Amino acid sequence: MNQTIYPIGIQNFESLRKDSYLYIDKTALVYQLATTGRYYFLSRPRRFGKSLLLSTLEAYFQGKKELFEGLAIEKLEKEWTEYPILHLDLNIARYASTSDLEDILNRNLVAWEELYGADPAERNLPLRFAGIIDRAYRKTGQRVVILIDEYDKPLLQALHDEELQNQLRNMLKPFYGVLKTMDRAIRFALLTGVTKFGKVSVFSDLNNLMDISMDNRYVKICGITEEEIRMYLREDLRTLADTQDMSDEETLKKLKEWYDGYHFTAKSEGIYNPFSLLNTFAKMEFGDYWFETGTPTYLVELLKHTRYDLYEMANTETDADVLNSIDAASKNPIPVIYQSGYLTIKGYEPRFGIYKLGFPNLEVEEGFVKYLLPFYTSISAAKTPLRDRTFCTRSGKRKPRRLLPPPPKLLRRYPLRGDRRAKAGTGHGAALPECAVHRFPPCRSLYQGGIPHLEWPHRLGLADRSLHIYNGVQAQRHRRGGLAADRREAIRASLRQR
Repeated sequence: MNQTIYPIGIQNFESLRKDSYLYIDKTALVYQLATTGRYYFLSRPRRFGKSLLLSTLEAYFQGKKELFEGLAIEKLEKEWTEYPILHLDLNIARYASTSDLEDILNRNLVAWEELYGADPAERNLPLRFAGIIDRAYRKTGQRVVILIDEYDKPLLQALHDEELQNQLRNMLKPFYGVLKTMDRAIRFALLTGVTKFGKVSVFSDLNNLMDISMDNRYVKICGITEEEIRMYLREDLRTLADTQDMSDEETLKKLKEWYDGYHFTAKSEGIYNPFSLLNTFAKMEFGDYWFETGTPTYLVELLKHTRYDLYEMANTETDADVLNSIDAASKNPIPVIYQSGYLTIKGYEPRFGIYKLGFPNLEVEEGFVKYLLPFYTSISAAKTPLRDRTFCTRSGKRKPRRLLPPPPKLLRRYPLRGDRRAKAGTGHGAALPECAVHRFPPCRSLYQGGIPHLEWPHRLGLADRSLHIYNGVQAQRHRRGGLAADRREAIRASLRQR
């Protein structure tokens, strides 16, 4: 029987080690991070282990050598010095106003002031933060370690509210700017989040961070590699294979198709989604575990607000400047979608510095359609036809046969190009591109549940007619000239927000 205890939802390194949970050893990279630099920033998708990474760093800088027994860092670190640590977690609140952010910051400052003292002359948040760092350094004789988890949570929740986002940004800029001002008293600082806001935004007062989000040296610091699966989960892989009635290699191939494929640099190896992978081993069943935890509200609101072409997203090309930061004034949702983990790097053109993006794996590809498409139409997630139904034709014997592969594989096999002419200001939601999806010979019809039949071709000159193929999606038939035998029916679709 499988005795592995999987750390699903476990974000505290000390409890993970004391309770004998599985730990994929990342401590060699932790040591490298702590000894080769001082100020860092890391963005990774949600549930990729950012909080556990910060907790591991906290235990290391607390000098808790016993927690690292048997790990790589045990042989690397010789001193195990204890440092004062300021750990700020912004993931525990909902930021509907500036007062919510002020309450969280004030609560942490009060706790730190109880440890290191307060100064009545420090009357605003940045001054109090700077004073705490200074007093902690003088009181302990050791420079301060600062760990900030989900630094961008307030800003992400206000992506659709420009006024609130400006107010929150104006609060965070000077607060984070303290890290640069107090350099003499700081030993180490790491900020993590899902996204990176542009230099003209929250980081304008903090330009001394080293961004390791697209750094080949730290690609494996969060997530799980195939090598780590073979090293730490070999017996679990065999048990999963037996449960699924597959060979070990077939099981590994399926794991790769479903959960691998995250590339954070142009040449990096694929990284598995740790949350979905560990859930699969724990339950011995494949599933959409990452998506089932919920779709971020900020992403839904952003996609609806920008009216982004959902199908074009699977074939996006962009450059590093766009991927690396989010401009609060920009209406381009690609940086948020990429940094949130719904797209990843699929190719790179070094001559022009262009990255090709796509869905990382089947879980994201199918989950995106199942969980996000319903926000744009009246289709419920349970009834999303793009996931559960196939397009069919009627043969002369009235037996249905598959004409197109079931989506979302359709997105890969039949990539669509966006219409450059239309959509702005038309009231559309996220619009499917106005170009031919597929051509059907005359006299054939589409059918499946709510998808109506195409009519027989009419004589030339008749106006095009709109046909509802399912809720929220319309198909238009455009006829070409020429003999009836040469004509083809071109399906052109546009997705309208209901």
